[in-house]
Amino acid sequence: MADLDELDTAILRELQTDARRTNRDIAAAVGVSPTTALDRTRALRERGVIRGALLDVDLAAIGRPVQALIAVRIRPPSRRNIEAFRNWVSRLPDTLGVFVTTGTEDFIIHVAVPDNDSLYAFVIDKLTERAEIADVRTSVIYEHLHNSRIAPVTSNPA
Repeated sequence: MADLDELDTAILRELQTDARRTNRDIAAAVGVSPTTALDRTRALRERGVIRGALLDVDLAAIGRPVQALIAVRIRPPSRRNIEAFRNWVSRLPDTLGVFVTTGTEDFIIHVAVPDNDSLYAFVIDKLTERAEIADVRTSVIYEHLHNSRIAPVTSNPA
């Protein structure tokens, strides 16, 4: 876990609010000089705490209003089968995210598609055609909320 002080945490909080803000705005918001804010932000990037900035796209506006979570079970559950499926499914254009999980399912796949027919085609024509797929369960997402601001866990000195 990265060792973050109060200034690092404040900079992260501000950048998570809007990653496009200028360095001067960030510096003013956290009460340091622009040079200090820039140095700290660069250090957070170099340490891998900040990995990049993501564009939040309205999926409906780009023709993908239907989202679903698809639970997949692989058989036999070998490393080779798991990794091959993970690599294949993560490259599909409809795939937003892939979660490799424990429990009943091996994967949860988050997809965004144009309509229900496209979702059906994704499941039937792409997923179930693969020999290693033992089971597929699909849940349509009515609403997707996500927290774009997450605070670091601070360690309590003992």
